[in-house]
Amino acid sequence: MPEVEIKIGGRGFDVSCQPGEEDYLHAAAKMLDDEAQALAAQIGRLPEPRMLLMAGLMLADRTAGLQDRLNDMTAQLDELQTELEQLKNAPAPEPQRIEVPVVPESVMETLAEVAARAEALAAQVDEAADVTAGT
Repeated sequence: MPEVEIKIGGRGFDVSCQPGEEDYLHAAAKMLDDEAQALAAQIGRLPEPRMLLMAGLMLADRTAGLQDRLNDMTAQLDELQTELEQLKNAPAPEPQRIEVPVVPESVMETLAEVAARAEALAAQVDEAADVTAGT
């Protein structure tokens, strides 16, 4: 079993851990040391057991807050998953009926006749203008 030396609050400790867990132990010790350093900056030098207790309690408080947030997020995720399942299992909505107005054929024929007459009148006006301009 590997022995690892960690420092917490400026004090060294020899700790045993499982093989391969050394990095995790150093990371956890750093978190505890950060809290111990903050305590030392606020209060000053504390007896070792009190410093470790206070630093541990501060970490536990932070962890409890994070756990509460995680529980809230998990509950929200569960609600969203339930809503998603309900939406997936719901029948497809009825397609909307959209009516596109259609111009009756008789109106189209009438418009074509009017256009043809207008073109014929325009041609007559152009011929009349050419004749008047030429005289």
